[in-house]
Amino acid sequence: MTWLSRYLTVQNGVFAAGFALGAYHLLVVSGVIAISTMPMRVTHVMLALSLLFVIKPASQKLAGTKVNAVLTVLLVAAAVGASVWMLMRWKAIAFSGGITTDTDFAAGVVLLIIVFEAARRGIGLILAAITFVFFLYPFAAPYLPGVLEGRGSTLERIVVVLTTDTAGIYGIPVGVAATYIIVFTIFGALLSNFGAGDFFFQLSVRSTRGLRAASAKAAVLFSTLIGMVSGSAAGNVAVTGTVTIPIMKREGYAPHQAASIEAVASTGGQIMPPVMGAAAFIMAEIVGVPYTSVMAAAILPALLFFGSAFVVVHLQAIKSGIAPNTSTTTSEEPLSRALLKGAPFIAAFGTLITMMLMGYSPFMASLWAMLVLIVGDVVRNRKIDMEFAWKIVTSISEGARSVVTISAACAAAGIIAGVLGVTGLGSKIATLIDLASGGYLLLALFFTMVTSIILGMGLPTTAAYLILATVVAPALVKLGVPVLTAHFFVFYYGCISTITPPVALASYVAGGIAGADVNKVGWTAASYAATSFVLPFAFVYGPGLLMNASLVANAAAVVTAAIGTFAIAVAIIGTLSRPLSASARALAAAAGLCLLFQGWLSAVIGILLFLAVVAIDRTQSATSNPKRT
Repeated sequence: MTWLSRYLTVQNGVFAAGFALGAYHLLVVSGVIAISTMPMRVTHVMLALSLLFVIKPASQKLAGTKVNAVLTVLLVAAAVGASVWMLMRWKAIAFSGGITTDTDFAAGVVLLIIVFEAARRGIGLILAAITFVFFLYPFAAPYLPGVLEGRGSTLERIVVVLTTDTAGIYGIPVGVAATYIIVFTIFGALLSNFGAGDFFFQLSVRSTRGLRAASAKAAVLFSTLIGMVSGSAAGNVAVTGTVTIPIMKREGYAPHQAASIEAVASTGGQIMPPVMGAAAFIMAEIVGVPYTSVMAAAILPALLFFGSAFVVVHLQAIKSGIAPNTSTTTSEEPLSRALLKGAPFIAAFGTLITMMLMGYSPFMASLWAMLVLIVGDVVRNRKIDMEFAWKIVTSISEGARSVVTISAACAAAGIIAGVLGVTGLGSKIATLIDLASGGYLLLALFFTMVTSIILGMGLPTTAAYLILATVVAPALVKLGVPVLTAHFFVFYYGCISTITPPVALASYVAGGIAGADVNKVGWTAASYAATSFVLPFAFVYGPGLLMNASLVANAAAVVTAAIGTFAIAVAIIGTLSRPLSASARALAAAAGLCLLFQGWLSAVIGILLFLAVVAIDRTQSATSNPKRT
């Protein structure tokens, strides 16, 4: 009995439940277990939210108390009971054309309560409150003024719609979480447990050695590589920042600067193909395009984002007088040997990209990438032992556990989407933005940007995008913006809301690691990422930035946007080869804007303005160094 009690702990139970959840979904997506869409989504919600209730306490004060344990048991029992009922009833409801019973209604009410509580525990009060406000709209609609007025609806109708088919809780977001996202979180966990983090860090450091701001550039590159598979800006900061921020501080960056660089780089990892975080998979499903189309559209903006980050840290190093670090260590192994050790990771990413380009689904490509990674590790180490097996088991459990909060956000987003569909509120919000902008696209984009940043504050990127995609993006589509472009627009602002004060989660985490003023970190990070606030406007007006134009226009977009990004970085830091005056910085900013907004005339103007900035810089250099003349 003593031996048994040693292993029957909450931690071991959570680990086993995570492994069961991950293994179940791997078997489903690989086709070993054949299951219909509705049962698969119901089962996913039941398992994921039950696990979330065990992992996340009701509150910090109640953590570890008997009260929390009782609440957890009740919530898990309710989740399992209501879900099992839906599993037994969904087919009868579907075949009868939607005829339900009082018990169906009661189970639906229980499910809604569970989702609200899961959203509160997993994501926070903000998402739960936003979801609840949307849930109340059908009942308040008859009493609202103007365009928001509606016919209203009964509680029974709303509950039935949201819980008995795929129009609510069990909609597209949950479907994506149960297929694409969970497989990629397991893939990310496998990479981490097999040592990809160390390999990426070493590769990043080697790639930037000898350069000015080497540590900061390594941090940008490292955070990009890790951020591609983590999908969480704050989580990425927590993982990479503990390594990169102290190194940057030692190199000469102020604590708030080091934290800001890490926050910006970690945020950008979510927009870098081939793996762009959970929100990108949801976008592909909502928009109805292959994930490869999302990848293709994201490539240039992502490169511009990180190109801007590289330039910012380089110019900041010049401004701060940080010299290149050319020191090397004699014990360091050759780069060729390091690449050989990292061959399984390189092969896994190569498999992932190749298969997706060949037309395979993202989750099937990730399954093969996992297999290549595991086989590659066996070939490299030439052994299969308990440690090897434990890494796989641990990765499956960790990957599944990391998706439970995303699943809570997806279920909550399903409630919002369901209410928008039943009441027509989505078209009314689009009408409001249209009326407020007077039909002018620029104003509509501005209002959409503000709305997106506000709604995204305090929320993880996935939760932010889910709300924005259902509430805000349709307004841009109504004004003639292509669907994919509209979703990219809100997706970008959902991402950078994590570094936008006053609520900037990624900046706060980085500031805590650096020991810096978090508000100072937030504003500095927002300034370093200034290009990202402009890019979404640019790719609405210049489709070449999303690779959606002709070959010539796409090529022109690459060149002009690269120069424009550099010009904006110069304006932000206020340095080229030496500090610039306020007027020169203003010229650089104007040049950058002209170059980012696509068009031959604006490109010519932008290039001329930037040449003027370069001339001013050279003149200042010649004045301060007369020997050069």
